[in-house]
Amino acid sequence: MNLNFDEFQPVEGTLPASVHMIGIGGAGMSGVARILLARGVRVTGSDMKESRAVVGLRAMGAKIAIGHDRANLELSGAEELPEAVVISFAAIPKSNPELARATELGIPVLKRSDVLALLMQDSKALLIAGTHGKTSTTSMSVAALQAAGLDPSFAVGGLMSKAGVNAHQGTGDVFVAEADESDASLLTYRPQVAVVTNIEPDHLDFFGDAETYYGVFDAFAQRIKPGGYLVVCAEDPHAAALGERAVESGISVLAYGGPDSFDRHPTLPQGAVLHGWSPAGGGARVEATVAGSGVVFELHQPGRHMALNALAAMVAGHCVGADLERMSRGLGEFTGVRRRFDYHGAVEAGQFAGVRVYDDYAHHPTEVAAVLSAARELVSQAGKGRVVAVFQPHLYSRTRNFADEFAAALSTADKAVILDVYGAREEPMPGVDGALIADKMTIPVTYEPHFTAVPERVKEIAAADDVILTIGAGSVTMLADEILGVLGQ
Repeated sequence: MNLNFDEFQPVEGTLPASVHMIGIGGAGMSGVARILLARGVRVTGSDMKESRAVVGLRAMGAKIAIGHDRANLELSGAEELPEAVVISFAAIPKSNPELARATELGIPVLKRSDVLALLMQDSKALLIAGTHGKTSTTSMSVAALQAAGLDPSFAVGGLMSKAGVNAHQGTGDVFVAEADESDASLLTYRPQVAVVTNIEPDHLDFFGDAETYYGVFDAFAQRIKPGGYLVVCAEDPHAAALGERAVESGISVLAYGGPDSFDRHPTLPQGAVLHGWSPAGGGARVEATVAGSGVVFELHQPGRHMALNALAAMVAGHCVGADLERMSRGLGEFTGVRRRFDYHGAVEAGQFAGVRVYDDYAHHPTEVAAVLSAARELVSQAGKGRVVAVFQPHLYSRTRNFADEFAAALSTADKAVILDVYGAREEPMPGVDGALIADKMTIPVTYEPHFTAVPERVKEIAAADDVILTIGAGSVTMLADEILGVLGQ
């Protein structure tokens, strides 16, 4: 597949005075809705179920219906139809009755990314892109900038644990957001600072092949405003190569990574160098040079990849004028994002005493490997216990394309339970299920296609002091507390 990225142009214009958002309770949509409401836009919407996000938006003034119906476009009255209908590109089928009625009435249909671009157009946009780590790095950037007193606006793909929100209309001139590459919507934006954490083939159902996927990041770099910066991870081969090409094309580039990575890529300007990283107290101690100044801080999050994410946040923050020392303090106080190595609790007594349960959104082999590596650090620090992975594959196409890689990543655990595939927007594919991964693994593994039986399967293989992780982008997150309950009985 050869996509013409020139067809994806930055969105500019006037923000609608009223919108109707289909799927308003989703992680990305609800964040945009919060900011629209804060800016005085009249917001209506619909979703398939009640949720905390829906309740919160109603409290802010949104009118929201549960279930999809043609009449939902009239939630503000038949005489006050919305100026635009907003959808999430991947999630809303063309057969949706509200979308169909909007088309009949000639109401413009905007993607969430279009609206986000309009919200950011008068700000210094600090955008985080990459195959992995977008939500964590975006959240760290927000925490660092808030500590530096900049009060940025932000839209994050998850709930920040300390604040409990995924979006905010700030008083400052910086807007921090994730730039999603899955449908090339990141090309909608014009960033002042663009961070690319890493680049690995993904979303091949849209891009068709790896080279086209790589190309969307080059096109994104070309969207950077004059005088802006591209920040890349020198430790990731494809992100580093992107940075090298950007340097040659005249874009200002700053890279972050360990000293060895700059030896491999000597033409990359050094934004931050990671000199020391060591596990500490369930998190890590970080020693680095950022913009020529030495910084030392501790993170609550384990894993060297989180230290790199923190450095990305510091370099990007420095590019928009934030103070390094204050940012490092903010990162030291950052408590994480829900569903990103999210601690759910521990079993206090009985046969499974000392078991700790975490939940993580990882749904790509590299992400799974990083999460399990972080879990291994916790086990090593404790000097006892094992790592138990409870994994739900996300998307049939991704499971088919990366079954070998998922099996290798999951085999770094000590034991595992593999669920069936969470199809999300995809229809089932013949021969593609969780067993496709489980059969390739090299550790003791249980394939359990029945969702409700998973906690009991985990109980059969768990032991005292284990670190258990529920992993995946689908419904597996609901099992973390159930597993805790079963083991604590």
